[in-house]
Amino acid sequence: MKKFATEIKWGIIFTIASLLWMVLEKALGWHDTHIDKHAIYTNFFAIIAIAIFVFALLEKRNKDLGGKMTWVQGFVSGIIISVIVAILSPLSQYITHEYITPDYFQNAITHAVENGGMTQENAETYFNFSSYRILAAFGGLGSGIVTSAIVALFIRKK
Repeated sequence: MKKFATEIKWGIIFTIASLLWMVLEKALGWHDTHIDKHAIYTNFFAIIAIAIFVFALLEKRNKDLGGKMTWVQGFVSGIIISVIVAILSPLSQYITHEYITPDYFQNAITHAVENGGMTQENAETYFNFSSYRILAAFGGLGSGIVTSAIVALFIRKK
């Protein structure tokens, strides 16, 4: 367990950052008043996500690996962080949709039907806790693996 302390720490930091981002999105009205802008502006979280992976892999390299890291070591560390984030994602989604923005799904359904060309049934199938829980886990895992591969290229040091 101690071998993965850095990855666990950064997986938790990533999850907290994503929850804080949800608070920001809600405060800016992207979950209600300005929901039409949500699909665009939510992508800015990628900058934060990449920064977290950079800081995590730098810490892994400098503190755990004595200042040296191969691409494989960085990539594996990033994958472990991604798995931790995926494991925490159901809890994160629960906190988001139960406490931070409980009306998001209804607002998204209404917007998608009125402006997005979705049928009520399709919107309800997509915008719900079960769907988002799965999307968060697998989407986060996939994007985390890709991010890890790229960041590890820049963080490696012999």
